[in-house]
Amino acid sequence: MTRIISVVTPVHGPAVKFLPAAFESLGTQDLPDGWGWEWLVQVDGGDEADVPADVRGDSRVKVSSNRRGGPGVARTLAWGRSQGELVKVLDSDDILPAGALARDIQVMDENPSVGWTVCRVLDLMPDGSLQHYTLGDPDPGLLVRGDLYAYWAKTHRPMVHPASLCIRESLLAEAGGWMALPASEDTALLMALDVMADGWFIGETGLHYRKHPGQTTAHPDHRDGAEWEARMEAIRKHADALALRHLPA
Repeated sequence: MTRIISVVTPVHGPAVKFLPAAFESLGTQDLPDGWGWEWLVQVDGGDEADVPADVRGDSRVKVSSNRRGGPGVARTLAWGRSQGELVKVLDSDDILPAGALARDIQVMDENPSVGWTVCRVLDLMPDGSLQHYTLGDPDPGLLVRGDLYAYWAKTHRPMVHPASLCIRESLLAEAGGWMALPASEDTALLMALDVMADGWFIGETGLHYRKHPGQTTAHPDHRDGAEWEARMEAIRKHADALALRHLPA
């Protein structure tokens, strides 16, 4: 019986044009024996026909749509259709380098106590160049439960890139999927996971994160103002409630 890693991708509006590149990057993934992938594409506020026919034509690609609900809602609906024991995040405008999924699977198989992984990320710039997205990464290996949240609580920066998450499906279910936020829903999930279980940082590059003017993080409300403050407080409340149950006193 084939074991499945489910790749979940929300897409809205103009970002549909990036789906063929994401699909091509999935095609480069060479998985360990006994594993396969499925791609759950969730069109937020659009129609399945918005997804290019050559992408929809692959039997491993499962496309659905919903009334406009935002990225957190679309991610959760995509996960709701999934069949895999692992759930991998892939934004519609991002690209998986070769070997990314195999490394996630290997870490999870070799470390049963690890609930989630993240990895080194390179920003894919508009001119096609690649740049390291942060000033520094943690050392490869175990991320002790609660450490990332402690850092985020002081800085409101997640230290590692939540767009590279791979999660055990059972842990994602316990976390409740993604919060219904207009942005930062991936950071909210990362903080929840961090207080619930140990993670693992993979030192090899596992994501090319596309930078472009239309992305959510380019919105003027993303890092300041009343909406930002409410998002940060919602993330904190969720993580704090989970920490009471999962972190030692």
